[in-house]
Amino acid sequence: MLVCSCNFISVKEIEDTIVALLDEDCWQLIVPAKVYHAMEKRGRCCGCFPNVVDIIIRTTEHYHSRRDSTDAEIFDFMARLKEFHEENRRADLERRQKSHRAA
Repeated sequence: MLVCSCNFISVKEIEDTIVALLDEDCWQLIVPAKVYHAMEKRGRCCGCFPNVVDIIIRTTEHYHSRRDSTDAEIFDFMARLKEFHEENRRADLERRQKSHRAA
């Protein structure tokens, strides 16, 4: 399934990149820009970034469920990731509201 129509990036490509990043450091914080940089791509319209964040969360949860990570490690990491996701969505909504007011 195509996630980014600007760069023609599929879900599988994003998932594979996330897994490769997690293999390097399984507790790093992965954000869309890091995924795109690893794929040597750039966000153009960035409309796909909320979906990429969802893929990051799902892939990271699955990755850690297959490892011998403690529940506390997983919970702490996922709580930080979900908080980042919520902040990103709030910022996106604020940007949209500002652009509509300016128009």
